[in-house]
Amino acid sequence: MYSKGIKVDNDLKTKVDAFRERITGEAENLVADFFPKKLLELDSFLKEPILNVADLKEIHSEINIKVPDPIILNNSHDGVDVQNSRKRKMEDGRDDDNCQDGPKVFGMPGGMIKSNGQLVDLIERVKPEIRTLIEKCNTVKMWVQLLIPRIEDGNNFGVSIQEETVAELRTVEGEAASYLDQISRYYITRAKLVSKITKYPHVEDYQRTVTEIDEKEYISLKIIVSELRNQYVTLHDMILKNIEKIKRPRSSNNEALY
Repeated sequence: MYSKGIKVDNDLKTKVDAFRERITGEAENLVADFFPKKLLELDSFLKEPILNVADLKEIHSEINIKVPDPIILNNSHDGVDVQNSRKRKMEDGRDDDNCQDGPKVFGMPGGMIKSNGQLVDLIERVKPEIRTLIEKCNTVKMWVQLLIPRIEDGNNFGVSIQEETVAELRTVEGEAASYLDQISRYYITRAKLVSKITKYPHVEDYQRTVTEIDEKEYISLKIIVSELRNQYVTLHDMILKNIEKIKRPRSSNNEALY
């Protein structure tokens, strides 16, 4: 692991070697035991009723915001009020064409507008699975990287397999992180739509859009769980099929490692 041209403190070398041994033990256990158990666990999760709702109306969440009564103006004062309103806006530097805001909302009579409870519960089950995959991939990736031998001419077929394995692990990490971003975007998008409903409760399309967003997120969560399972299957299969070349990339692998 260490170059002969660099002097390394023996105590530090011992600690680093212990770290490498720990990573090796953890990674080999992940590939041989954790990955197959986790893929079976996620496969069972996919068969649970919560992820097999036949009618998506079951995951809808009502947004109870009352439509305010229309304001009736006295005809005799309409013209004066409109003119005065127009005058005030012009004095403030605003124009009717650019002023399209709804009524200001300071608080809801019924208190906080709740999230979709069923989707929140499902998200809270899926997020730990995403985080677990990211963490375990990082451990296995570090293990494979530590097995890569020093650069030499020729006899690098096994090294290319190691590099492809690292690239696949890195890709899985990135995809799993994107699932977390997707969940955050769902909450932000839904919050903006609900805010629109509070300002424009008489526009039915906003409420329908919230329903569509909830249905889309439910389908996305099921796909995420399926992808997590598939990634465990793929990594387990790929590493086991190439385990000899990953652990011994060269026929004579007695040289010092990085």
